[in-house]
Amino acid sequence: MVRDGYFYGLGFGAVGVLVWVATHWVLLTAVPVLLAAFFLWFFRDPERAIPEAPGLIVSPADGKVTLIETVETSAGPQRRISIFLNVFNVHVNRSPIAGNVQLVDYQKGKFLNAMNPDSATENERNYVEIAGELCTVAFTQIAGLLARRIVFQKKIDDWVHRGERVGLIKFGSRVDVVFPLSCEVQVRVSQHVQGGSSILAIMPSSDTEEELLAAVSADAAPFGLVTGPVR
Repeated sequence: MVRDGYFYGLGFGAVGVLVWVATHWVLLTAVPVLLAAFFLWFFRDPERAIPEAPGLIVSPADGKVTLIETVETSAGPQRRISIFLNVFNVHVNRSPIAGNVQLVDYQKGKFLNAMNPDSATENERNYVEIAGELCTVAFTQIAGLLARRIVFQKKIDDWVHRGERVGLIKFGSRVDVVFPLSCEVQVRVSQHVQGGSSILAIMPSSDTEEELLAAVSADAAPFGLVTGPVR
């Protein structure tokens, strides 16, 4: 359970008790009690089995893959995977790889629907780069229509482990992951992924492709890459 769940849950629970004592109206009391139950459920933080094979990039968030495309970055063309989190998903964010946090860039912005492509550049967001042993992977926490707060708990130069909890986006939101084109994508559009445990891509390394693929789960089999326009 994320700490915020206790704050909201116990707060609305206390309101429910006060309403009941003051009115004894079941329906009126049910409103804060149901809200308390919702927040306790929403801020859940389940344990996840983190893949241990070398060279893997795991999902930083729970949600549905909505986009896989090639984008132009300061480091040249790279692959971007967008993951949409609805209000029913776990909203704890995890590190996609092990490495050092080398950049954290928070930007204020709008609160467009996270499904809107413009949300990647217009919405409130927090951009993070992690330098791993084989490559640098970036991810962006993007606020959505309902999300009004982005939490990132690490600082520049902090070491993070693959799948380690690093932050939270409250309510509906989006997370974009950007990595080199040489990494082999392991997911498809519309696939549901879990933060810390679902494999998004495999980095190039000295290991053979067969050895790496043998270490990943059966439901992460590679597929024909979906490539969008470079922009």
